[in-house]
Amino acid sequence: MFVPELPEIHNLARQMADELMGREFAGVRVRQPKCLNVDEGEFRAAICAATVQGITAHGKWLVMHLPGGRMLSNLGMGADVLVRPEAAGDGDAHVVFSFTDGGLLTLRFWWFGHVHWVGEGEPHAPTDSLGPDALSLSEEEFLRLLGNRRAGIKSFLVNQKNLAGIGNVYIQDILFAVGLHPERRIPDIDEETRRLLYREMRDTLRQSLSVGGLAYERDLYGSPGGFAEFCVGYREGEDCPGCGTEIEKMRAAGTASYICPACQV
Repeated sequence: MFVPELPEIHNLARQMADELMGREFAGVRVRQPKCLNVDEGEFRAAICAATVQGITAHGKWLVMHLPGGRMLSNLGMGADVLVRPEAAGDGDAHVVFSFTDGGLLTLRFWWFGHVHWVGEGEPHAPTDSLGPDALSLSEEEFLRLLGNRRAGIKSFLVNQKNLAGIGNVYIQDILFAVGLHPERRIPDIDEETRRLLYREMRDTLRQSLSVGGLAYERDLYGSPGGFAEFCVGYREGEDCPGCGTEIEKMRAAGTASYICPACQV
């Protein structure tokens, strides 16, 4: 299962900013009220007649800045987030926003998606607990983040409270490129390898972002991303591109990991 991570969310945020900045909401229809964190009437009152002032992303969350607060969306295990003309209809979207100048923004969650309203100055536990965005750190800040932590490297990097935006998709080839086994303990990783890890993390995420994210995800216009080739990720039983050893699947940090047992130690 591929889940949207930092490149896909940041790409959506960039596209949404291009399409929605300055537009005013005319209404909202919620077909799945359980995806909200507040009463449907309160949510509608906060959104209707509000003008979009900004759109940003933090890790796996989309953040829309509105007068009086923020609307935050988490796509869970995946979602279709689309802009479309009113004439096209809203399909079976769970949340449908309309604008005074025409057009719709629709969200159809595959599993476990959320849309939250948070008033100005109010806390929001899911995002307040996030670590820094994975593309916001300098190399020195990344080294300080790892510090003397005792965790395994994969479990540390995919924990959103440590670092926001990396999940079980991109971590596979990031670790392979640096020769790290996903269960390698952080104290056993030398400084040179930590620096290589930072650069590979940054380069992999930026590369995917530059082509619109994963080919298995859709952008705001329904188009797939261009990132499709993995070195070891999801290639169980195939040959390692580095040494030819058969790629293995194992569990690490509670999820599937794909490794070359010869190259990753």
